[in-house]
Amino acid sequence: MPETARGTKAGPIPPSSARATRRRTVLLAAGALVGVAAVGAGLLAARSSGAGGHPADALDGLRHTTVEVTTAACGHGWTHPRPGRQVFELRNTSSTAAEVYLTDPRTGAVYGEVEGLAPGTVRLLGVTLGNGSYAFKCLPDDADAVTGPTVRITGAKVKSGPAAVPVTQQELIPPTLGYQKWIQARTVELAKKTDALRDAVDRGDLAAARAAWLPAHLVYERMGAAYGTFGDADGAINGTTAGLLGGVHDVGFTGFHRVEYGLWHGESASSLRGPADRLSKAVHALRDSWPTQRMDPADIGLRAHEILENTVQFELTGRTDYGSGSNLATARANLDGTRGLLGRLRPLLKTRDAGLAALDSWLNRTQHTLDGFDHAGRWTPLDRLTRAQREKVDADLSGLVERLADVAALTDVRRTA
Repeated sequence: MPETARGTKAGPIPPSSARATRRRTVLLAAGALVGVAAVGAGLLAARSSGAGGHPADALDGLRHTTVEVTTAACGHGWTHPRPGRQVFELRNTSSTAAEVYLTDPRTGAVYGEVEGLAPGTVRLLGVTLGNGSYAFKCLPDDADAVTGPTVRITGAKVKSGPAAVPVTQQELIPPTLGYQKWIQARTVELAKKTDALRDAVDRGDLAAARAAWLPAHLVYERMGAAYGTFGDADGAINGTTAGLLGGVHDVGFTGFHRVEYGLWHGESASSLRGPADRLSKAVHALRDSWPTQRMDPADIGLRAHEILENTVQFELTGRTDYGSGSNLATARANLDGTRGLLGRLRPLLKTRDAGLAALDSWLNRTQHTLDGFDHAGRWTPLDRLTRAQREKVDADLSGLVERLADVAALTDVRRTA
């Protein structure tokens, strides 16, 4: 999860408006274009050109069609439908902001979308259309959805771009509950392995403590999709020195990384007993409180993308290494966590994600790359990778993150009424 000023890699789940903004930002950052912008598995978003301005230059070589966005005239203006790549200039002439979807009126599948189209503004929506029926759906703020006239395209030589039936909040509840139960089992495992770490420190056996540290830490790292629900517990368990004036000597530096620093920087067992004990207590508190926590189903798809997005940001840069050199082991655990979450989302993705097989291939490819650095539990540190190895790790994980952006887009809960 993203670092906060406290130095953790997580934070409370943001409010819905912030969450929507974050999701779009994530997808654009994952490689989509701005303007006539591809988002996720071919779903399209666009950026505002400003009130009153003409939204595009005809020199782009694409066919442009101006479409009205009001409750009374949703989709009006599209009177000469043609196939192929094209741009719709969505013009909101009403007094309220609206979301706009280009849909298949029979199935409700969405070919493209624009969010937050403000009154008096024009935004662009680029799509590729083949044979089929299409209709714009306008969803004004604080008003019912309005579906415009159906437009039919025939005689096309190209296929339409990808489309997906929107996921409902209700559909996301079963995978979310299943994942919460999985996390509960991991908290029990985490407590046992953290206790083993604490006990080794208590008896002064620092070699055993170093051996126990990584297995315990990797259990926590597999739980990445739940970090936002952990709240302050994440800082106590897995905090870094980011934002701490005293760095590694700051009293606010706690958790796994505090113990890691001491174990690999020659601290005595007596100096580590306090940090190890506090870590164990924080883990037990998380285990005991988890059954009362509730994850937001609307976040579950985005978390599947964020786990490895943050692996690239924090683990592959070595920002979370405090001496153990285990960033690649952490990346592998994060990959396990991503697989666990995707397994629960798979029934929804099978009918929506045309790139699911390719995503599975990238997961296998990345796992194979990372497994090559595991030598019977001794992982190659980042600074010992050759240039070719480093490029391979970076390319595989970055490519996988791009493909996971599709999951975030396809499982985004959209208004339908």
